[in-house]
Amino acid sequence: MGKQKQQVISRFFASKPKIPAASTPPPSNPSSHSSPPPKPVISSPNVKTTVSFSPSKRKLLSSHLASTPKRLKPTLSPHTQNPVPPQSNPSLHQKFLQKLLEPPSPPLLESSIEPSESDHKKYTPLEQQVVDLKNKYRDVLLMVEVGYRFRFFGKDAEIAAKVLGIYAHVDRNFLTASVPTFRLNVYVRRLVSAGYKVGVVKQTETAAIKAHGSNRVGPFGRGLSALYTKATLEAAEDVGGKEEGCGAESNYLVSVVEKVLDVSGSVSNFGGANVRIGIVGVEISTGDVVYGEFDDGVMRSGLEAVVLSLAPAELLLGQPLSKQTEKLLMAYAGPASNVRLEHASCDCFKDGGALEDVMSLYEKMVEDNLADNVNQLAEATEQRNSIQGVLNMPDLALQALALTIRHLKQFGFERILCCGASFRSLSSRVEMNLSANTLQQLEFTAVIQAILSAGKQLKRLHINEEYEDYGCNKIGVAIVQSALLRRLILTASSSKVLGNAVKLLSTLNKEAADKGDFTDLIIISKDQFPEVARARKALQLAKEKLDNLIGLYRKQFRNHKLEFTCVSGTTHLVENYVRPIFMEDNRPVQIQIHAGRHPVLETILQDNFVPNDTILHADREYCQIVTGPNMGGKSCYIRQVALIAMMAQVGSFVPAESATLPVLDAIYSRMGASDSIQQGRSTFLEELSEASQILHSCTANSLVIIDELGRGTSTHDGVAIAYATLHYLLEQKKCMVLFVTHYPKIADIKAEFPGSVEAYHVSYLTSNNDEGTIDSKSDHEITYLYKLVPGVSARSFGFKVALLAQLPSSCINKAMIMATRLETIESSRARKKSGEKQLQETPSSDQELETQAIVLKSTASFRGERTEDSEEFVSAVRDLLSKLKSATTDDDCAKSLELFKEAQGIANELINR
Repeated sequence: MGKQKQQVISRFFASKPKIPAASTPPPSNPSSHSSPPPKPVISSPNVKTTVSFSPSKRKLLSSHLASTPKRLKPTLSPHTQNPVPPQSNPSLHQKFLQKLLEPPSPPLLESSIEPSESDHKKYTPLEQQVVDLKNKYRDVLLMVEVGYRFRFFGKDAEIAAKVLGIYAHVDRNFLTASVPTFRLNVYVRRLVSAGYKVGVVKQTETAAIKAHGSNRVGPFGRGLSALYTKATLEAAEDVGGKEEGCGAESNYLVSVVEKVLDVSGSVSNFGGANVRIGIVGVEISTGDVVYGEFDDGVMRSGLEAVVLSLAPAELLLGQPLSKQTEKLLMAYAGPASNVRLEHASCDCFKDGGALEDVMSLYEKMVEDNLADNVNQLAEATEQRNSIQGVLNMPDLALQALALTIRHLKQFGFERILCCGASFRSLSSRVEMNLSANTLQQLEFTAVIQAILSAGKQLKRLHINEEYEDYGCNKIGVAIVQSALLRRLILTASSSKVLGNAVKLLSTLNKEAADKGDFTDLIIISKDQFPEVARARKALQLAKEKLDNLIGLYRKQFRNHKLEFTCVSGTTHLVENYVRPIFMEDNRPVQIQIHAGRHPVLETILQDNFVPNDTILHADREYCQIVTGPNMGGKSCYIRQVALIAMMAQVGSFVPAESATLPVLDAIYSRMGASDSIQQGRSTFLEELSEASQILHSCTANSLVIIDELGRGTSTHDGVAIAYATLHYLLEQKKCMVLFVTHYPKIADIKAEFPGSVEAYHVSYLTSNNDEGTIDSKSDHEITYLYKLVPGVSARSFGFKVALLAQLPSSCINKAMIMATRLETIESSRARKKSGEKQLQETPSSDQELETQAIVLKSTASFRGERTEDSEEFVSAVRDLLSKLKSATTDDDCAKSLELFKEAQGIANELINR
């Protein structure tokens, strides 16, 4: 049947060769249009079936028509883009096309399917429902339940076909696609992962209800039943519950509001350079709420650090925002990031509107709990206590919280912020703070991801242990904020459970418990615990197998010190990873790492990795200036120190022979070189912005690593800025500093801070011991040793890197010649300065020159010369001395050379007299 229809359409569109050429009026004769041409006799086929062609069939039709003979410049169909022969009755032809083929395609791909005033299409009842729903939820991708399938319409169908890989076709007035209902959770997760806001429209009545109701004739009633986004997907009961290890690591919904500050620090309504930012991040699946309010500069480095640390899946921007803030957040939520971004107005939260919104929600929750169950009085009391914490939130953070609540109401998740939510402030000092550059430059994700996956599960219990800030004030004391855990504790405190617990406790071996010996922890008597006895026997057999294998592993790895180590209750074969020792808070801050290694590069280089020691002490040497050749291992050394500190503080073993560390409040880094064109930032501005954040934020308990600050500008400016930055850190902050530089002059700062600063360099070997010369042989034959030793490296051996980068040899040779010239000029300037110093030690004032001239004049008189000649001699000598003085003090080499030549000429004249 399909082939017959295809043939009918082909005959309809095919050329008509039997029509005489005279019947077609020539285009060059306009007067021929006055009389209509004779009507050709065409047998019209009897077509009784209306069909809709898929894109593949239209392609076949187009290829078939392309093979038939065509006239020059044929007219194309606006629907199928196929050649259409001249027709004697165009209106009849258009009617046939409208009846046989699909309607025009452009309206099908519009983002809104609201009909225009000029659109007089007749929609089916289902299509009219879709139009009404789409006009109500314009920013939502709708999945409409129709029978046993969920259908997409219009632009939504086009998106679904692209993301889900399903077939889309035209049905009546709209492009449509569909998926089965039992696969709803799969397709919703795929669409949400692609960054879309997905709405599920379900039927609100069954066939039985519809048959006996007032809507017997109309379509099934439908309404929006659920909304899903990346931040709310895991909390949904019907499509949530992802498998462990799958999906995104972070699903924070982060709301950002701001107020612009003027220069004096007060709130302003214009500008945007300095702002006060309020931010709230909500992990809906766990109830974790992070809030804060802080002042930020023109580069928004503080906001960038918070956003990168939370890694949100969604951003909610409270309008109005300054251009700088919006540029930063738009760049983070770019097309490559797959982060969803939504705007919302904050105008309704002015003059206390935010507090009113939040308080109304909490009061409603308390009333509902009291009305539902009297036994929930304790929970209602706890909610009232949490209201006091909300009242203490800063104003902008409260606005961000109100914005978040209003956003979550459309998903039905606003109660999460009242029932068991764990609020914590960004300003609390119970966590290590990592700057944005630290998160980007260090291999943090590759090292810490496996460790955090286990910690994330414990975090869901929401147990806040007792912490103390630096003023010895208690922040929290064993507060259990998980509703499920509270119910478990109440159950465990019953008399029946306590009686069983007493019996079980009597079977415990106290001595084994004190020693941490879990093997003999339970006393087995009268076959009371047969499972424990079997497990103990299996454990003994496993230990014997491990003892037999350790010898084999020592031979394979060629390491006689290799041992099995128990990490987090699981036995692993860990080579040279040790448990770090933390210093007490009352002792000076110090970092002592012996044979430390980079945890990532070590896995690549294996035994070829060269370990290094790091010793920093707040009362002694707390700053290391690291110099050395390019690719010599400077950046690797400072990165490994930062990574070891991070790994230790999250509870991991560290790659070193021993490590003694403090509890750091933050790690700041200035590394890498990249611009941010979309935000209007040059490379040098990025460097100085990150350095500015470090200088404003670091404390004596921070670790600061800076790599080649000042390389984005001229040499003199770069040296000056790098020197001043290090001087500020040493004098004002006194924090632990690792400072990498290619400027040897910075090492002179040791004279200002004796005992606190020491210069080091990564060692190397060259075939030429004279470091003052530059030649291709000495640069090509350098051997990196990667060992940190005291001293300053005077050269960077950049030509070695140029050779490794395979620059053309002519280019490298030209660069070496240029470097030799510059070095010669520099050495001549040094010699000139030393000569100037010697001249300064000799008489050089005008009075002294006059005295010398008098002496010379008297000497000439003694020799019997005439007075006129002696005066000329003295004048020539005075001129000679003046030119020599000018030549040694002038910075212009060409002018100095000219003065020397003039002085030489005067001297020759005096000699020839």
